[in-house]
Amino acid sequence: MQEQAQVQANMVNGVDVDKLFGTIDAVKAAPVVATFRFRANNKWLGGGHNRTTITNFYGTQQEHERKEPFTLDADEPPVLLGEDNGPNPVEYALTALAACVTTSIVYHAAARGVTIHAMESRLEGDIDLQGFLGLRDDVPRGYKQIRMFVKIDADAPPEKLAEIVKLGPTYSPVFDTFTRPVPVSVELDR
Repeated sequence: MQEQAQVQANMVNGVDVDKLFGTIDAVKAAPVVATFRFRANNKWLGGGHNRTTITNFYGTQQEHERKEPFTLDADEPPVLLGEDNGPNPVEYALTALAACVTTSIVYHAAARGVTIHAMESRLEGDIDLQGFLGLRDDVPRGYKQIRMFVKIDADAPPEKLAEIVKLGPTYSPVFDTFTRPVPVSVELDR
């Protein structure tokens, strides 16, 4: 019973804080274990519909296989000539951003001993299709702006919550990827 209480005492926001700090210490001791490579395989199914399968990744100097692959369907809504078989890619981009910023907030709050009882976010992004359709070169093809609004119920005063919310974009890999130039190559695979 005491062992179970000890385990629960180290859990904050569903995060095992001892393991979190153990991971930090392991990376400090051997930075090479921090190198990860995530992978996704995509197959076009027709029209705007395609399916991505995610199975394995490389990290901590080894391959990691999942028990079951994740499959994510993407499509376009009918107004954009699709059949609505899944979110469209730019909606997945918002999902990735929301999930990563949320996880970053939760983990960093846990590391600081701040218990979060509930958290929700709402995102909206603005796109002008003139760029995607090739009608105007001066219009971005992707999001012109993204806004994320976060509500948190936590054991902390408002000024501490504002500080915690800022940790999300500060440490989120997806936020970082969105907000700085990242080399991306697309080439024919033979």
